[in-house]
Parts: sequence; C-alpha cells; structure tokens
Amino acid sequence: MKTEILKEKLNQSVNIVESLTKKNINLPILSNLLIEAKKNFLKLSATNLENSIVWNILAKTEKEGKICIPASFFKSLVNFIKSEKVSLNSDKGNLILKSQNKEETQIQGVDPNDFPIIPKIEKKNPTEIEGEKIKEALEQIINIPSTSQVRPEISGIYFSFQKNKLYIVATDSFRLAEKVIELNNKVEKDFSFIIPQFTAKELISILSVKLSKIKIYFDSNQVMFEWVGEGDYPEIQFSSKLIEGEYPNYEEIIPKKHLVSLLIEDKDDFQNKIRKAGLFSGRISEVKITFKGDNLEIFSQNTDVGMNKSYIPVKKQEKIKEKEVKTSFNYKFLLDGLNNIKSSEVIFNFNNNEEPASLIPVGDESYNYIIMPIKSN
Repeated sequence: MKTEILKEKLNQSVNIVESLTKKNINLPILSNLLIEAKKNFLKLSATNLENSIVWNILAKTEKEGKICIPASFFKSLVNFIKSEKVSLNSDKGNLILKSQNKEETQIQGVDPNDFPIIPKIEKKNPTEIEGEKIKEALEQIINIPSTSQVRPEISGIYFSFQKNKLYIVATDSFRLAEKVIELNNKVEKDFSFIIPQFTAKELISILSVKLSKIKIYFDSNQVMFEWVGEGDYPEIQFSSKLIEGEYPNYEEIIPKKHLVSLLIEDKDDFQNKIRKAGLFSGRISEVKITFKGDNLEIFSQNTDVGMNKSYIPVKKQEKIKEKEVKTSFNYKFLLDGLNNIKSSEVIFNFNNNEEPASLIPVGDESYNYIIMPIKSN
C-alpha cells in the first residue's frame, strides 16, 4: 500500500477509533487497527466484538493494500507528527510513515487476515437525525443506567421511534430521564431498541468531532449509526450489538398528577443548597424537602455531624390546596437531574413520600427527569 493523507484528518479519526480497541489475552488482534488503502480513501477499522467502527478518510492512493498495527502505539505516534501531510507505505508486513520534514518511522505490523470480520447490516429504510440533537439527548441521560445482571435491559439506553418522534430513555429504577426529539420525517413503522451504555458514550465521542446528520439502520440484534461525508460517501459507520429484552413500561412511572408544581428561578442557588445539605445527609444521602407558603425548606441531619436547614423562594405554577407537603430524596439523584438541565429556571413537581417527583427545564418540555422519593419508615 502507498497513500498520502492530511495529518489532521488522520489524527482526528485515530483518536476516536483507537478508543474501541482493548487488550485481550485470548484475542490480542483486538488491540490493533486494520488500515486499508483504497482507491480514494484510507479506511480505518476497529472492533471489540461488541462494537465496531469503520472510518473512511479521503486520501491520495497510489497503491492499494492493507496492514494491521497496534492501535494505542499508532495513536501516540500520530500525535507527534507535525507536518500537514503524511504518507503511509507498507513493506514486508511493516507500516512506514513519512512526514513532509523527511522524518520516517517504521511500525511492525501483524497479519491483517487475522482481523475479525465486521458484521454487515442491511442498509434499508434509514432514519435520519441531526447529530447535535442526539448528542444533547445522550449527554442528559448517559450517567443514569446502572449495571444489572438480573435486568440487563436497564443497563442500556432505550431508543423508541414513534411516528415523528424519538424517545431516548434511561433508568436505574430509582430515577428516570426521558428526552424527546422531533424527527424531520415520520418513520414508516414504529420501532425500538436498547443500546449498551458504552455504545452511547462512544457515540457521544464521535459526535464531539462529527455533528453532521446521522443515518440509523438496525436489525434484530445490531444497530449502525452512519455519518455521510461531503462527497455522499459513508465517512463513519459505527455499529453495536443490541441488548436483548423488553424495556420496562416506563411511561407508567411518569406522574400524571402532583400536589405541588413550583417554579425555581435560580437553579444554581437550589443546587448549591442541595450540595450543602448533602454534607449532613448521613448514610442514605437523604435530604428532606418541605413546601410551605412561598418557600421550599431543605433539611438534613446527621447525628455524627450536625444539622443543616435552608430555604429557596419559589413561585406556584398552579393553585395548591395543601398548606404543607413533605418528601425526601437522595440528594445525589437530585443533583444529577439539576446538572442535566441547561436552563437557569426549573419546574419542580412533587407529591409525597409515596409518589415520584419530576424536574423539567423552563422552556424545554422535551426533557423530563423523574426521581423516586425515599419512603418514610
């Protein structure tokens, strides 16, 4: 193989693709990248057998060929190259890199025929979505799932396409977040799938450098996210195995009614007072919330440390019959929800210690964060 490529493009792709590789004693080939020089592209491939990525970069190729090299080592090396362009040549199983300042490096390769075959997915009826919308949605829910051997479905992120909307959901049974994205085109048939949390994190990483539109293809056991380049070629294809099982009927958890609906105009002040209360929250991280009059009282107590009480001014969103409503939450879960809300104002809906509460950004009803209270003994 013999090809020339812009160093910036090579560096960008290698930094993302390398993150998918990992050391495996039984399959050491998985710590390598497959590099293929095609007619007009340099093709980089990596897989961990659960996820795979193929990244095509425009290149000036004189001779086609392929080689397999250690991913982490190659990434470190590329970061040292300073010239605008770099040439890649293969010779007797080795990769030779030459920069414009006449520096030359040789990397010992491994047999490219040992590299695993990346599963194909039938490319039909794609759903197209703005990458920026997917990235924003995933960032708001990515840290919510928790690993569960008993219920693997809640370990992942749920995608549900319904007519002209995409619902992206995550839960750990104690809290739940839902983000709704409006689709430009109505899907022909409603469908859904669950991707692993790791897949979602890798998707965010790719979107951090490629915010263009994404095409989504899926079948019974895998999904592929595809970025199309300026020349209408598949620039990036990122695929993942799906998590089997039925996602919980989470809509039943979302409260339809609430005793209290409040507008908190200073979200940052609310966060700071929740953090302070957390210092006194004790073993179960409990803070007590009481609505009374035009204020929220935030209270926590620990027999080993002391007590903390503070107040937040609020505005009622609707007529409230109850003179006083009390409930308790895990302060860490409250903070997680507030951290994922970008607006400076937030709607806080809650009931009592038996019913879930919700946090909704003012001006953005597409995001809903549900949190279960700590029940009274």
